[in-house]
Amino acid sequence: MQLSEWPLPSSATLGSSVRAKGMEREIKRRLPWAWRKFLKVEDGTVTLDAPGADAAEFDALSAIVGKTLGGIAALPILPSEAEDILGISSRERHKWLDDDGRLRSAETKTVKLRGRAKAVTFHVFEPRFIEHVLDSGLTEIWREEDIAAAAENRRRAAGKAPQTRAGKRSGKARKAVSSPNDEVPPDLAGWDEFDAEGLLR
Repeated sequence: MQLSEWPLPSSATLGSSVRAKGMEREIKRRLPWAWRKFLKVEDGTVTLDAPGADAAEFDALSAIVGKTLGGIAALPILPSEAEDILGISSRERHKWLDDDGRLRSAETKTVKLRGRAKAVTFHVFEPRFIEHVLDSGLTEIWREEDIAAAAENRRRAAGKAPQTRAGKRSGKARKAVSSPNDEVPPDLAGWDEFDAEGLLR
């Protein structure tokens, strides 16, 4: 039986099962296709169980896993991983990334996913930055800032509403008072002949 185990520390996964699963995919991607199904990540442990491999083959597979784990903590954090680590929604991630830049992007990645006609481009994040956001409790601070900003916007909108209504009322009043020059000539008998004489000019 050929079996090896390696620890996958929480400092690498940042406590996220989603990130741990992403790391499992990354390690498998480095292995030959036939051996990928023999690797799994569970409960902070990477396990390679390849019963059909000979000693030399297993040593080569183990070397790939060990080398990949050496730099695994520096892997960019994907959007779904960031949401899981920080406990935020997709809407919050988009707002804090696109609207005001509080959630700082490391770079963008473009990949072609199986079954999709078009490539997908998305932002990824630097692990140490996400760890800083997590440890500093910045998501709660940002949420409180958003609540305060929304309340201020509602207050301003409420203040402008009476002015807007007053402006509409005064506009209607102005339309109701027509100019003397716009008056329709009175419908009186003989008015046309009287007006033709020009006596009122």
